[in-house]
Amino acid sequence: MGSSPNILPTPATAAGRDGLAALLAGPRKAVVALDFDGTLADIVPDPEQARAHPDAVPALVALAPEVASVAVVTGRPAEVAVRYGGFAGVPGLEHLVVLGHYGAERWDAATGTVDAPAPHPGVAAARAELPGLLDAEGAGRGTWIEEKGGRAVAVHTRRAADPEAAFEALRAPLAGLAARHGLIVEPGRMVLELRPPGVDKGVALTAYVRETDAAAVLYAGDDLGDLTAYDAVDELRAQGVFGLLVCSGGDEVPELTARADLVVPGPGAVAGLLAAIAHAITS
Repeated sequence: MGSSPNILPTPATAAGRDGLAALLAGPRKAVVALDFDGTLADIVPDPEQARAHPDAVPALVALAPEVASVAVVTGRPAEVAVRYGGFAGVPGLEHLVVLGHYGAERWDAATGTVDAPAPHPGVAAARAELPGLLDAEGAGRGTWIEEKGGRAVAVHTRRAADPEAAFEALRAPLAGLAARHGLIVEPGRMVLELRPPGVDKGVALTAYVRETDAAAVLYAGDDLGDLTAYDAVDELRAQGVFGLLVCSGGDEVPELTARADLVVPGPGAVAGLLAAIAHAITS
Protein backbone atom coordinates (compact mmCIF):
# COMPACT_ATOMS: atom_id res chain seq x y z
CA MET A 1 0.00 0.00 0.00
CA GLY A 2 1.29 3.48 -0.76
CA SER A 3 0.95 6.63 1.29
CA SER A 4 -2.25 7.96 -0.31
CA PRO A 5 -4.72 9.07 2.37
CA ASN A 6 -7.58 7.85 0.18
CA ILE A 7 -6.70 4.15 0.33
CA LEU A 8 -7.89 2.21 3.39
CA PRO A 9 -6.98 -1.49 3.22
CA THR A 10 -9.14 -4.33 4.49
CA PRO A 11 -7.62 -6.46 7.29
CA ALA A 12 -7.28 -10.16 6.47
CA THR A 13 -8.95 -11.37 9.68
CA ALA A 14 -12.42 -10.91 11.16
CA ALA A 15 -10.92 -9.66 14.43
CA GLY A 16 -8.87 -7.12 12.52
CA ARG A 17 -11.85 -5.95 10.50
CA ASP A 18 -13.82 -5.54 13.75
CA GLY A 19 -10.90 -3.64 15.27
CA LEU A 20 -10.63 -1.23 12.37
CA ALA A 21 -14.41 -0.72 12.29
CA ALA A 22 -14.44 0.06 16.04
CA LEU A 23 -11.58 2.54 15.62
CA LEU A 24 -13.37 4.33 12.78
CA ALA A 25 -16.73 4.33 14.58
CA GLY A 26 -15.37 5.57 17.90
CA PRO A 27 -11.98 7.22 17.34
CA ARG A 28 -12.17 9.24 20.57
CA LYS A 29 -12.02 5.93 22.46
CA ALA A 30 -9.15 4.50 20.41
CA VAL A 31 -5.42 4.28 21.07
CA VAL A 32 -2.98 4.07 18.17
CA ALA A 33 0.33 2.58 19.35
CA LEU A 34 3.39 2.27 17.13
CA ASP A 35 6.90 0.88 17.31
CA PHE A 36 9.62 3.24 16.06
CA ASP A 37 12.43 1.44 14.20
CA GLY A 38 11.09 -0.48 11.23
CA THR A 39 7.59 0.93 11.74
CA LEU A 40 7.85 4.71 11.77
CA ALA A 41 11.51 4.75 10.67
CA ASP A 42 13.29 2.61 8.10
CA ILE A 43 15.84 0.10 9.37
CA VAL A 44 19.36 1.39 8.63
CA PRO A 45 22.81 -0.16 9.22
CA ASP A 46 23.65 2.44 11.90
CA PRO A 47 20.76 2.90 14.39
CA GLU A 48 22.06 6.37 15.23
CA GLN A 49 21.20 7.43 11.69
CA ALA A 50 17.56 6.26 11.89
CA ARG A 51 14.97 8.97 11.38
CA ALA A 52 11.18 8.93 11.02
CA HIS A 53 9.97 8.37 7.48
CA PRO A 54 9.17 11.72 5.81
CA ASP A 55 5.48 10.82 5.70
CA ALA A 56 5.28 9.66 9.32
CA VAL A 57 4.95 12.95 11.22
CA PRO A 58 2.42 14.46 8.77
CA ALA A 59 0.32 11.30 9.10
CA LEU A 60 0.52 11.44 12.89
CA VAL A 61 -0.44 15.12 12.84
CA ALA A 62 -3.51 14.25 10.78
CA LEU A 63 -4.52 11.34 13.01
CA ALA A 64 -3.56 12.33 16.56
CA PRO A 65 -6.26 15.01 17.10
CA GLU A 66 -8.96 12.52 16.01
CA VAL A 67 -8.19 9.68 18.45
CA ALA A 68 -7.90 9.29 22.21
CA SER A 69 -4.14 9.01 22.06
CA VAL A 70 -1.13 8.15 19.93
CA ALA A 71 1.75 6.39 21.67
CA VAL A 72 5.15 5.40 20.32
CA VAL A 73 6.30 2.23 22.10
CA THR A 74 10.00 1.60 21.58
CA GLY A 75 13.07 -0.09 22.98
CA ARG A 76 15.01 3.12 22.47
CA PRO A 77 15.43 5.72 25.20
CA ALA A 78 12.38 7.97 25.04
CA GLU A 79 14.42 11.12 24.44
CA VAL A 80 16.25 9.49 21.52
CA ALA A 81 13.00 8.38 19.88
CA VAL A 82 11.60 11.91 20.29
CA ARG A 83 14.71 13.43 18.71
CA TYR A 84 15.01 10.94 15.85
CA GLY A 85 11.27 11.09 15.24
CA GLY A 86 11.10 14.88 15.23
CA PHE A 87 8.08 14.74 17.54
CA ALA A 88 8.76 17.65 19.92
CA GLY A 89 6.96 20.94 19.44
CA VAL A 90 4.91 19.79 16.46
CA PRO A 91 1.41 21.32 16.26
CA GLY A 92 -1.12 18.50 16.36
CA LEU A 93 1.10 16.25 18.47
CA GLU A 94 0.58 18.07 21.76
CA HIS A 95 -0.67 14.89 23.45
CA LEU A 96 1.72 12.37 21.90
CA VAL A 97 3.29 9.94 24.38
CA VAL A 98 6.55 8.05 23.86
CA LEU A 99 7.02 4.95 26.01
CA GLY A 100 10.76 4.35 25.81
CA HIS A 101 12.87 1.43 26.99
CA TYR A 102 9.82 -0.83 26.56
CA GLY A 103 7.78 1.41 28.84
CA ALA A 104 10.36 2.02 31.57
CA GLU A 105 10.52 5.66 30.43
CA ARG A 106 7.71 7.99 29.42
CA TRP A 107 7.88 11.26 27.50
CA ASP A 108 4.76 13.40 27.27
CA ALA A 109 4.59 16.07 24.58
CA ALA A 110 2.35 18.11 26.87
CA THR A 111 5.21 18.65 29.32
CA GLY A 112 8.26 17.83 27.22
CA THR A 113 9.70 15.83 30.10
CA VAL A 114 10.79 12.22 30.61
CA ASP A 115 9.75 10.25 33.70
CA ALA A 116 11.83 7.19 34.52
CA PRO A 117 12.92 5.02 37.44
CA ALA A 118 16.58 4.43 38.32
CA PRO A 119 18.45 2.12 35.91
CA HIS A 120 18.86 -1.57 36.78
CA PRO A 121 22.43 -2.06 38.13
CA GLY A 122 22.85 -5.25 36.12
CA VAL A 123 22.95 -3.28 32.87
CA ALA A 124 26.16 -1.44 33.78
CA ALA A 125 27.73 -4.64 35.09
CA ALA A 126 26.91 -6.56 31.93
CA ARG A 127 28.11 -3.67 29.75
CA ALA A 128 31.49 -3.75 31.50
CA GLU A 129 31.92 -7.44 30.64
CA LEU A 130 30.72 -7.25 27.04
CA PRO A 131 33.99 -6.36 25.26
CA GLY A 132 35.81 -9.25 26.90
CA LEU A 133 33.00 -11.66 26.13
CA LEU A 134 32.87 -10.63 22.47
CA ASP A 135 36.64 -11.07 22.17
CA ALA A 136 36.48 -14.49 23.85
CA GLU A 137 33.73 -15.59 21.46
CA GLY A 138 35.69 -14.44 18.42
CA ALA A 139 33.10 -11.86 17.40
CA GLY A 140 34.68 -10.31 14.35
CA ARG A 141 34.66 -6.98 12.62
CA GLY A 142 31.18 -5.55 12.21
CA THR A 143 29.84 -6.80 15.54
CA TRP A 144 29.32 -3.77 17.75
CA ILE A 145 27.78 -2.58 21.02
CA GLU A 146 24.98 -0.01 21.23
CA GLU A 147 24.52 1.95 24.44
CA LYS A 148 20.90 2.50 25.44
CA GLY A 149 21.04 5.16 28.09
CA GLY A 150 22.08 2.86 30.93
CA ARG A 151 18.77 0.97 30.84
CA ALA A 152 19.79 -1.63 28.26
CA VAL A 153 22.70 -2.56 26.04
CA ALA A 154 22.56 -4.20 22.62
CA VAL A 155 24.95 -6.19 20.44
CA HIS A 156 24.44 -5.78 16.69
CA THR A 157 25.66 -8.22 14.04
CA ARG A 158 24.15 -6.56 10.95
CA ARG A 159 27.55 -5.27 9.78
CA ALA A 160 29.37 -8.60 10.29
CA ALA A 161 30.63 -10.62 7.32
CA ASP A 162 28.00 -13.28 8.12
CA PRO A 163 25.36 -11.48 10.21
CA GLU A 164 23.18 -14.52 10.88
CA ALA A 165 26.07 -16.77 11.90
CA ALA A 166 27.41 -14.08 14.25
CA PHE A 167 23.92 -13.60 15.70
CA GLU A 168 23.44 -17.31 16.40
CA ALA A 169 26.94 -17.72 17.84
CA LEU A 170 26.33 -14.97 20.39
CA ARG A 171 22.86 -15.98 21.56
CA ALA A 172 23.95 -18.46 24.24
CA PRO A 173 26.95 -16.49 25.60
CA LEU A 174 24.87 -13.32 25.89
CA ALA A 175 22.04 -15.24 27.55
CA GLY A 176 24.54 -16.46 30.15
CA LEU A 177 25.89 -12.95 30.71
CA ALA A 178 22.38 -11.58 31.10
CA ALA A 179 21.38 -14.29 33.58
CA ARG A 180 24.43 -13.58 35.76
CA HIS A 181 23.30 -9.98 36.14
CA GLY A 182 19.55 -10.45 36.49
CA LEU A 183 18.77 -9.44 32.92
CA ILE A 184 17.08 -11.05 29.92
CA VAL A 185 18.05 -11.15 26.24
CA GLU A 186 15.58 -9.76 23.70
CA PRO A 187 16.41 -10.93 20.14
CA GLY A 188 15.60 -8.77 17.14
CA ARG A 189 16.68 -8.43 13.54
CA MET A 190 20.44 -9.04 13.81
CA VAL A 191 20.50 -7.54 17.32
CA LEU A 192 20.53 -9.04 20.82
CA GLU A 193 19.49 -6.67 23.59
CA LEU A 194 20.19 -7.18 27.29
CA ARG A 195 17.63 -5.50 29.54
CA PRO A 196 15.82 -5.92 32.86
CA PRO A 197 13.00 -8.47 33.11
CA GLY A 198 9.38 -7.57 33.71
CA VAL A 199 9.39 -4.64 31.30
CA ASP A 200 8.22 -5.21 27.75
CA LYS A 201 6.01 -3.65 25.11
CA GLY A 202 3.05 -5.78 26.12
CA VAL A 203 3.16 -4.62 29.72
CA ALA A 204 3.56 -1.01 28.58
CA LEU A 205 0.75 -1.22 26.05
CA THR A 206 -1.71 -2.90 28.42
CA ALA A 207 -1.08 -0.31 31.12
CA TYR A 208 -1.51 2.56 28.67
CA VAL A 209 -4.74 1.19 27.16
CA ARG A 210 -6.15 0.81 30.67
CA GLU A 211 -4.99 4.30 31.64
CA THR A 212 -6.81 5.82 28.67
CA ASP A 213 -9.86 3.55 29.09
CA ALA A 214 -9.69 2.78 25.39
CA ALA A 215 -12.35 0.70 23.65
CA ALA A 216 -10.12 -0.02 20.63
CA VAL A 217 -6.37 -0.26 20.03
CA LEU A 218 -4.23 -0.41 16.91
CA TYR A 219 -0.69 -1.68 17.37
CA ALA A 220 1.92 -1.66 14.60
CA GLY A 221 5.36 -3.27 14.86
CA ASP A 222 8.00 -5.04 12.82
CA ASP A 223 10.24 -7.19 15.04
CA LEU A 224 10.32 -9.94 17.66
CA GLY A 225 10.19 -7.40 20.49
CA ASP A 226 6.69 -6.51 19.27
CA LEU A 227 5.33 -10.00 19.93
CA THR A 228 4.56 -9.13 23.56
CA ALA A 229 2.46 -6.19 22.31
CA TYR A 230 0.66 -8.58 19.97
CA ASP A 231 0.01 -10.85 22.97
CA ALA A 232 -1.33 -7.86 24.90
CA VAL A 233 -3.75 -6.96 22.11
CA ASP A 234 -4.99 -10.56 22.03
CA GLU A 235 -5.58 -10.44 25.79
CA LEU A 236 -7.33 -7.09 25.54
CA ARG A 237 -9.57 -8.49 22.82
CA ALA A 238 -10.57 -11.29 25.20
CA GLN A 239 -11.56 -8.56 27.69
CA GLY A 240 -13.78 -6.76 25.18
CA VAL A 241 -11.35 -4.22 23.71
CA PHE A 242 -11.29 -4.21 19.91
CA GLY A 243 -7.85 -4.61 18.37
CA LEU A 244 -6.03 -4.27 15.06
CA LEU A 245 -2.55 -5.80 14.68
CA VAL A 246 -0.40 -4.35 11.92
CA CYS A 247 2.92 -5.80 10.72
CA SER A 248 5.35 -3.43 9.03
CA GLY A 249 7.76 -4.94 6.53
CA GLY A 250 6.27 -8.12 5.13
CA ASP A 251 8.16 -11.40 5.45
CA GLU A 252 11.26 -10.27 7.39
CA VAL A 253 9.79 -11.52 10.69
CA PRO A 254 7.37 -14.35 9.91
CA GLU A 255 6.37 -14.67 13.57
CA LEU A 256 4.68 -11.27 13.26
CA THR A 257 3.36 -11.74 9.74
CA ALA A 258 1.57 -14.93 10.75
CA ARG A 259 -0.31 -13.16 13.54
CA ALA A 260 -0.99 -9.77 11.97
CA ASP A 261 -4.44 -8.71 10.84
CA LEU A 262 -2.85 -6.42 8.26
CA VAL A 263 0.62 -6.52 6.69
CA VAL A 264 2.07 -3.42 5.00
CA PRO A 265 5.49 -3.10 3.32
CA GLY A 266 7.38 -0.84 5.69
CA PRO A 267 7.30 2.60 7.31
CA GLY A 268 6.11 4.49 4.23
CA ALA A 269 3.09 2.21 4.06
CA VAL A 270 2.50 2.51 7.80
CA ALA A 271 2.37 6.29 7.36
CA GLY A 272 -0.03 5.76 4.47
CA LEU A 273 -2.26 3.60 6.65
CA LEU A 274 -2.34 6.21 9.41
CA ALA A 275 -3.16 8.93 6.89
CA ALA A 276 -5.91 6.75 5.39
CA ILE A 277 -7.44 6.19 8.82
CA ALA A 278 -7.37 9.93 9.53
CA HIS A 279 -8.97 10.59 6.15
CA ALA A 280 -11.71 8.01 6.80
CA ILE A 281 -12.48 9.47 10.24
CA THR A 282 -12.75 13.03 8.98
CA SER A 283 -14.55 12.34 5.70
